[in-house]
Amino acid sequence: MERNIKLVLAYDGTDFHGWQSQAGVRTVQAEVEAVLRRVLRHPLHVQGASRTDAGVHARGQVASVLTTSPIPVENLLRAVGHHLPPDVALVHVAEAEPEFHPSLDALGKLYRYRIFNAVRRPVEVLAGRFAWHVWYPLDLDRMRAAAARLVGTHDFAAFASQGSPRASTVRTVRRIGIRRRVDEVLIDVEGDGFLYNQVRNMVGTLYEVGRGRWPPERIGEILASRSRNQAGLTAPPHGLCLQWVRYGPAGPARTNAGRFSMAPLDEDRI
Repeated sequence: MERNIKLVLAYDGTDFHGWQSQAGVRTVQAEVEAVLRRVLRHPLHVQGASRTDAGVHARGQVASVLTTSPIPVENLLRAVGHHLPPDVALVHVAEAEPEFHPSLDALGKLYRYRIFNAVRRPVEVLAGRFAWHVWYPLDLDRMRAAAARLVGTHDFAAFASQGSPRASTVRTVRRIGIRRRVDEVLIDVEGDGFLYNQVRNMVGTLYEVGRGRWPPERIGEILASRSRNQAGLTAPPHGLCLQWVRYGPAGPARTNAGRFSMAPLDEDRI
């Protein structure tokens, strides 16, 4: 009997060329599939909720795999987790409904971007692999005022990098939280889904506002322009982390799979 197994993964994306399998480079998907094939002993394909880019991290990446193996999920957690490389962790394993798809069924995602905002270097607190170092002082009130203009349903074409064409560039950003934690500025972006590099391009734009180069009101002009050239730079990948993916019920037959979600994790951890 075929089973659909749901996985929650965390990884340090520094040494990966992103999530998606690609010939000749190291990817998270390929590493996970290799270990699963070793444990389950049959050909397989792993679906992921988010195709994180090279250098981007995750604490709550959701994936699924179909298998005919009878191995209980608690044994899979131990066996697969033991064989994964040191920069990948299997956080949770559960049975899912047959039709569950981690990407198509996702109702929302939260990404966190970390900026180390100090003259000293982030390596002093061992944050160099996980935070963008910005020397300039950032005005968080200005950044919050700009971020408020990004919340809601908009055409985010101006914040989408080329390389992943979509039928529509309209997305909904549910909230953007910006706060300071000692020397770090944490930017949490929650939405129903995101365009290619959308979050990093939004962060790069908020950075321009925070350092005083642009007024918060410029956000409206950027959105209206639908031109990537009008928005800010693409923030480096190593500051970005997929925190969690949210799912909801989609009918009686989907209750077990649909109601699973990764709750927001302890905010003082990486």
